Amino acid sequence: MTTLLIGANGQLGSELRQTFSDNDLVPLTHDDFELADPAQVQDVLRKYQPSLILNTAAYHRVDECEECPERAFAVNAIAVRDLARAAKAIGATLVHFSTDYVFDGRKRTSYREVDPPGPLSVYAASKLAGEYFVRATLPQHFVIRTCGLYGVAGSRSKAGNFVETMLRLAVNGREILVVGDQIVTPTSAKELAHKVRQLVETNAYGLYHITNNGECSWYQFARAVFDLTGLTPDLIETTSVAFGAPAMRPAYSVLDNENLRLLGLDDMRDWRDALADYLAERARLQAV
Repeated sequence: MTTLLIGANGQLGSELRQTFSDNDLVPLTHDDFELADPAQVQDVLRKYQPSLILNTAAYHRVDECEECPERAFAVNAIAVRDLARAAKAIGATLVHFSTDYVFDGRKRTSYREVDPPGPLSVYAASKLAGEYFVRATLPQHFVIRTCGLYGVAGSRSKAGNFVETMLRLAVNGREILVVGDQIVTPTSAKELAHKVRQLVETNAYGLYHITNNGECSWYQFARAVFDLTGLTPDLIETTSVAFGAPAMRPAYSVLDNENLRLLGLDDMRDWRDALADYLAERARLQAV
């Protein structure tokens, strides 16, 4: 079975590349493949005839999307629609990744897959549109929402991730402001990738939430990073209003892995345990 991996050098893509390495895997980076070019999408799918497509590509600079809505929808929605159409034409299964930001954050209990979305930003609206295109176009789909993603590839890239940003700021000795009024579940890209592998083997198509378990604010997440690394920077809790990011984020976007649980597959660990393993792996890689 040929598996096509789109976005193979990103945080999640890098982990999926390892997890699906025993398949006939075709990894594509942005340099190899432009998702927003429908002709190229069709050509690549015809060439490789994959049975499974893993799409991690997205325009995910949340604040930039407010200034570039056309690009956000072109990449996160229209291109995803074209990918789903091309997948249907060759009979492939598509795994597409989405975000906790599709919810408005008004709940104070975790969001299930059946809860109505309410995107607050251009990014969130474009990702939700992409979800709808996949679900309406292609029966053989897995749409996966996740939250607070971080992975080892982020420690090697300029983009980084939240953990890497915190560690970089701590080393620079700068005052660190982190919001304490947005509640999330930090999720390990490595653990997500392994769960995706398990899920696609069930052929139980549909919409899934997959995150580590538990919840925390971004401030609490940062505090845990520093506690586990022994760093003591000047970490200050602030509010979303005071921080003043251009795009609105939901105040509460913890996801309930209900559909995963119904399959007997929700053995995702607590976010703190996953974070500890990430930091240990990061330290080993840097020591090499």
